[in-house]
Amino acid sequence: MLADSDTRWKWGALTAHRLAPDAARLDGYLLRGRATPTVRQLAEVGVRADALREVTGTEFVRAIDRTRYDITVLACVGGAVQAMLHGLARAWDGAPARPVVATGYVGVVYEKLADGLLLRHGADVVLANSRHDAERFREVYAGVGASGESVTECALPFLGGERYATDAASEDRRTVVFAAQPSVPDNRADRMYLLRRAVRHARRHPGREVLIKLRSKPGEHTTHIEELPYQKLAARLPGGLPPNCRMAYGHMGEVLDRTDLLVTVSSTAALESLHRGIPTAVLTDLGIREPLGNHHFLGSGCLASWDQLDAGHLPVADPAWTARQGVAADGSYATAFDAARRRITELVAADTLPPLAPYYTTETAPHYLPAILARHGLDPQGRPLPGAAREPGEPSAVRRAVREAARGAYRHGVQRVAPAIRRLGEL
Repeated sequence: MLADSDTRWKWGALTAHRLAPDAARLDGYLLRGRATPTVRQLAEVGVRADALREVTGTEFVRAIDRTRYDITVLACVGGAVQAMLHGLARAWDGAPARPVVATGYVGVVYEKLADGLLLRHGADVVLANSRHDAERFREVYAGVGASGESVTECALPFLGGERYATDAASEDRRTVVFAAQPSVPDNRADRMYLLRRAVRHARRHPGREVLIKLRSKPGEHTTHIEELPYQKLAARLPGGLPPNCRMAYGHMGEVLDRTDLLVTVSSTAALESLHRGIPTAVLTDLGIREPLGNHHFLGSGCLASWDQLDAGHLPVADPAWTARQGVAADGSYATAFDAARRRITELVAADTLPPLAPYYTTETAPHYLPAILARHGLDPQGRPLPGAAREPGEPSAVRRAVREAARGAYRHGVQRVAPAIRRLGEL
């Protein structure tokens, strides 16, 4: 399984276990880049692999022994998935047998639907986290004349936990969790507004505990760059956080175990919360807008403002909406991966599989595709570019050490220096 961030590691590893629950081994590969997860982030996700290795794209292509693995899960951003599909297709060209390749999305698909889907086309299995997504995915593929046979409906692999007991918490001991997101909203004014409203809610309800659930610590990055972390914004609040309001880290499932109301703009945590039957509020304070992603929740019954929550409103989710979104709050989650397992089993058992054939080629996207492949060290035919990966047996530990130092400096520049310069430019 190849992943390029902590959230995609979580999705990819859990998906691998869902697709092949009896598998003897899971080998994990982390794609080297700005969002490569830290040891702390991997530990927080709570999913372990039998082996773990950080690689470049070309190193991954060379590492995947087609005779050793039955399934390869690509849990990456669309461009990386497309590059790996072309690289693996080239590496396995003419081979009588190869692993089944699966990919998908880590959560709610609310932007770049066509772009992301076409970059994932070519995998044997493209997982859709809901009936709603499966229908949209097939429509996109049909619209360009590409096969939609790979689209397979399932659900998010990390749903679970105890069903919320509505009478378990009294009004005086209610725990409210604000699930923050790294890049939504994307500006200081809006993020400070949301933080102040969470703090105001805590001050208006001193009997409640308000947790601001964060995905990463300053300097760490997840799927999206977080240039304005709430930890730093909180340090500027006059008087700081009240005693009943604090920042929280850790596994989302463990946080939800004690949550009585989840509040977010559009985080996938909303789906985890709805799966358990926890009252869930998707904020409308900043409008209902596509860049925020909260438009995805139209018709859910969860849209609400901080003013309404301050006044005691508890949203009630619409069961028809949740059923179409793969939330499986009706108890059907146990069978949500049956269709995907059947398809994987059939493909693994096949004597031969057709070559990987992405929709994007040098014929269909002669200008777009080469740039995507080059970003991951591949030429337009999917072959490693000269010098993109170390050949087996290549000497020079010094050269490798210099490369690692350069990569570390680049990552520091992307994660720490560049955001600081951009913030200075806003002054």
